[in-house]
Amino acid sequence: MNEYDRIRVLWADHLGIARGKYLPARLAERGTMHCVTTFALGYDRSMIPAPGSYLLEGLKDAHSGFDPSDVRPSWEDDRTGVVVGHLTMDGEPYPYAARHALQKAAADWAAFGLHAKVGIELEAYVMEPDGDGGWRRWNSPRAVVYGTGRTTDPDGLIDEITRRAEASGFPIESINGEFDPGQFEMTLEYGDAVATADDIFLFRLLAREVALERGFDLTFLGRPFQDVGGSGLHVNFSLVDDDGRNVLADDGASHGLSPLAYQCLAGLVAHHQALVALCAPTVNAYRRLQPGELCGYWANWGYEHRMAGNRIPDARGPGTRIENRVSDGSANVYTAIAAVLQAARLGVADNLDCPEPLTTDGMDEVNTDVGAAPSLAVALEHLAADTAFVDAVGSDLCANFIANKEAEWERYIEAVGEDKGGMEVTDWEIDQYLMFH
Repeated sequence: MNEYDRIRVLWADHLGIARGKYLPARLAERGTMHCVTTFALGYDRSMIPAPGSYLLEGLKDAHSGFDPSDVRPSWEDDRTGVVVGHLTMDGEPYPYAARHALQKAAADWAAFGLHAKVGIELEAYVMEPDGDGGWRRWNSPRAVVYGTGRTTDPDGLIDEITRRAEASGFPIESINGEFDPGQFEMTLEYGDAVATADDIFLFRLLAREVALERGFDLTFLGRPFQDVGGSGLHVNFSLVDDDGRNVLADDGASHGLSPLAYQCLAGLVAHHQALVALCAPTVNAYRRLQPGELCGYWANWGYEHRMAGNRIPDARGPGTRIENRVSDGSANVYTAIAAVLQAARLGVADNLDCPEPLTTDGMDEVNTDVGAAPSLAVALEHLAADTAFVDAVGSDLCANFIANKEAEWERYIEAVGEDKGGMEVTDWEIDQYLMFH
């Protein structure tokens, strides 16, 4: 760390928001303290006595420490390093922190002799000032899906994000225009689950801060604009053994998938409704999660089928993977990955039978009547009822999550009167979420 004057130590709170401190490099290795009552905060800065927040027990501190070898160059300037901190309390991992839940998920798979590899696809809209103190979707009428160059990125913003990301050590795999003008897909390379989550957590912050430097902003919110499509955060994962062999693959099978792969799919389908709450954790997320949309609404799976909740892309052999399509960018990426990995692992641990794949269009004809909840409130009920899944992800984290999100739902209903469901995006959602996601 001698090449830096200061270290920016960051961690993800229960909402997925980046919290942290700047520390002078000479003191950084000792880490820093943070009040854990942060885990009682809503988007509007209201607080409730959520489990683990110690709001009524003195507002205790947790410690944020890090491995010095994980410090990387910051996108801010060449004298600042940045690193993801890990929260502990009284010398033990703070069990309400999402990064701890992901480490647990990786360890649970390691107990099977397998290592979780993850790749994340991010989708986001660029926004520009609307002239009235707010934000509107970036005007880029020449943009097309899979667009590149100035027709899709007329101000070079995405080029700048790409350059800054590479300079900070983020392994960019691809960036391109998505379906609607102003929307982009940003993908980092596959890697170990926790390291990949760290990269995504920091990359999202980098992208937004670079955009703000240039007078724009980015939003990863599920459906920030009613008149265009939503944005997802797709969790792709595979499992490898100690020899580096992808155990989801079986070259001798008819579809190239191993029995373990089908058990993973069975777990994802069986725990779909509980998983949705953690992967779609805002009121707004359910504007995107609708039947007939290109999202993870249905509790099903399919070979190369984008209407299924879980897709098996064409790649086989070392490239075999499962793509869970439920999450959007309002999810805490650590929580979302942990939820997907644990649901899949329960399919193996419980030796579940895999249902048949989706082979119809997935719009007018679907092979299941089980889908995502119609609202955050109902999703929370599904989560609380699935005790095996809650225990796998972490009962402490889930207790904190449910308490905070029930309070969030109550604030929403108090503001709007009733939830009308569907795709209608309310002003309350924009006011609450847009600045944070």
